[in-house]
Amino acid sequence: MKEKVQTVLEKIRPTLQADGGDVTLIGVEEDGTVKVQLTGACGSCPMSTMTLKNGIERLLKQEIPEVKEVIQV
Repeated sequence: MKEKVQTVLEKIRPTLQADGGDVTLIGVEEDGTVKVQLTGACGSCPMSTMTLKNGIERLLKQEIPEVKEVIQV
């Protein structure tokens, strides 16, 4: 599943990079939890939680039904 998650993150990455940020995959747990780190402008942005839940998590769940939650570490 880690490869699938990485593939979806590659689709999201250009949008984040356009705003000066990025996302790094930290790990995928067996329970469907995906751990990511938002970096650059996204790491300190007050809207990062919204980006994480409404953007990254929504798309990952849509494309990979096994994903249950995305958390920032």
